[in-house]
Amino acid sequence: MSLVNKNILITGGAGFIGSNLCEYFLLNNNKVTCLDNFSTGHKYNIEKLYSNPRFSLIKGDIRDLETCKKAVEGVDYVLHQAALGSVPRSLKDPITSNDVNVSGFLNMLVASRDANVKRFVYAASSSTYGDSEALPKVEDVIGKPLSPYAITKYVNELYATIFNSTYGLETIGLRYFNVFGRNQDPNGAYAAVIPKFVSQFMNHESPVINGDGLFSRDFTYIDNVIQMNEKALLTTNPDAINTVYNTAFGDRTTLNDLIGYIKEFLTVYDPEIANVDVVYGPNRSGDIPHSLASIEKAKSLLGYEPKYSMREGLKEAVDWYWEFLKVK
Repeated sequence: MSLVNKNILITGGAGFIGSNLCEYFLLNNNKVTCLDNFSTGHKYNIEKLYSNPRFSLIKGDIRDLETCKKAVEGVDYVLHQAALGSVPRSLKDPITSNDVNVSGFLNMLVASRDANVKRFVYAASSSTYGDSEALPKVEDVIGKPLSPYAITKYVNELYATIFNSTYGLETIGLRYFNVFGRNQDPNGAYAAVIPKFVSQFMNHESPVINGDGLFSRDFTYIDNVIQMNEKALLTTNPDAINTVYNTAFGDRTTLNDLIGYIKEFLTVYDPEIANVDVVYGPNRSGDIPHSLASIEKAKSLLGYEPKYSMREGLKEAVDWYWEFLKVK
């Protein structure tokens, strides 16, 4: 079952996850509006959508309430992806992270409430689990945040809860776990590890792993995330609304294993990559050692069934990056 013929606003729609959501929902004959200020998103992620009459772009910032109000006019659903990600970025500049991730989020909630949006689905984060050492991560057991970024994403959940209980706005939060895939930017100071490692190997540069490589993550392919967003919009189960869900595959991979898989998939194109060594550096401030999601709640209440394992998704992503980076 797919969502069709709806009017959807996707904030941060020129970013990695947002652009994939724009493309998917357009393919299913929905009207999609992208709101982005292009601070971290890229026009090349959405340029191929410009010719679609069901697509519209608003260049604007969620920190401006009037822009948010304009963007939600006539909208059925909001998929709120706009945020300043990255733990290191938030440690370096907590004020801007808070302005975008908290004040911008609140603006979108207010605008959605006033426009009678049917449902507000937003990107939450696995960083909310903080210093909790319990594995797997279960939605109702969290620890203390370890970074300003983590604080902002937890505050989002609190605001969403209040806007439901006080104003009746339906909300669903998706706690993303290390999402990767096509359109993820390999450049910049805060590039995610998978596209960054792929790009470095392609250039025969040695990637730097923070720590001994034994830290592990629940790496989640983009198509699983798209599925979760759609199921969050489609559900009519009252028990499934106004809550948060882990959005993951439900398995963990060490950074050392990740490096091994990337080299395996890339050497198909360039055998010399097998000889590129890895450099190990100090642990990064704000990082947790291990992350693994329980996805039982999403399976039970939303009918979520992730289609791509980490390894299957990584093969798709590496193939995409090889073509994308060669063109660039």
